[in-house]
Amino acid sequence: MRAVRVALVGYGMGGRVFHAPFIDATAGMELAAVVTSDPERRALAHAAHPRAVVLHTPATLWTAAADLGIELVVVTTPNRTHVEVALAALAAGMAVVVDKPLAATAADGRRIVEAATQRGLLLSVFQNRRWDGDFLTVRRLVGDGELGRVWRFESRYERWRPERRPDAWREHADPADAGGLLADLGSHLIDQAVVLFGPPVSVYAELFRRREGAAVDDDAFMALEHAGGVVSHLWASSVAASSGPRFRVLGSAAGYVVKGMDPQEHALLHGLLPGTPGWGEAPASRWGTMGVGEDAWPVPTEAGNYGRFYEGMVAAIRNGAPPPVDPSGAVRVLEVIDAARYSATLGRTITLAP
Repeated sequence: MRAVRVALVGYGMGGRVFHAPFIDATAGMELAAVVTSDPERRALAHAAHPRAVVLHTPATLWTAAADLGIELVVVTTPNRTHVEVALAALAAGMAVVVDKPLAATAADGRRIVEAATQRGLLLSVFQNRRWDGDFLTVRRLVGDGELGRVWRFESRYERWRPERRPDAWREHADPADAGGLLADLGSHLIDQAVVLFGPPVSVYAELFRRREGAAVDDDAFMALEHAGGVVSHLWASSVAASSGPRFRVLGSAAGYVVKGMDPQEHALLHGLLPGTPGWGEAPASRWGTMGVGEDAWPVPTEAGNYGRFYEGMVAAIRNGAPPPVDPSGAVRVLEVIDAARYSATLGRTITLAP
């Protein structure tokens, strides 16, 4: 099978750490081009991917795409440029993956989805945390009914990062930048809750700026009520000196609790590559427990693998399979984020349209 030739637009931490290694490791996929104007990042791209062409600008890519045989463009630029770059790639006739969040607002997200639909082109969104090992475990327990009827779902991304980086675009207050934790980690939290229990019917949110001089939210809480009656409580924080469990799921038959984080991000940040023996596996000491009260037993955590996203993209491009992440679901996540901002401003629950 001819390899899907990929252009990666953006080579910051997202492109370099979370995308390029999995593109390289995916059978039937080849990283053919990297786009970045930053001299240091260009040097890093040349060193890490000597077979890829390194280009300065997206405009250069659109001109060279046909000669390079590019079929898929992966957009991992700052959030405010997602719409511009994605629409240009679609106009040039290529399939597109956009890093989360798809756009700064649901309205802008719909523009990208509509453009892909009108052109009959494949579009997906990189919600890699669907392939966290602990989330895969929760999904299996919920799907198999081992917890009974689920009543409450708790999910946290809590960190201790009290120092601001004022020069980072995620710290900018302009809404077009989609900065802050609600758009960043909140995209993952909401997406996972929707995957498990469907779109919420109401949203309540509290957004805070805890760090001195912070221009964007760095501490967030959301309560989502789903149509089936499940309530999701979601936390994201950069100032959690003591963190709660990663997941706590309470059902009519049992509860499940797991602490810590999926090991893939730590591995990637420390230079390990997909395919390393034991990739995505959590040690037994980090397994969650399931049970009732004191009667609880360990549940092996499934191995995570963000590479399954790109395996799904190969299947979608070559075999017509559905995209690994439906972009309409990504728009729904943006609708929840928009509602959460409105809720936090008004201090009340917001009802969502079905």
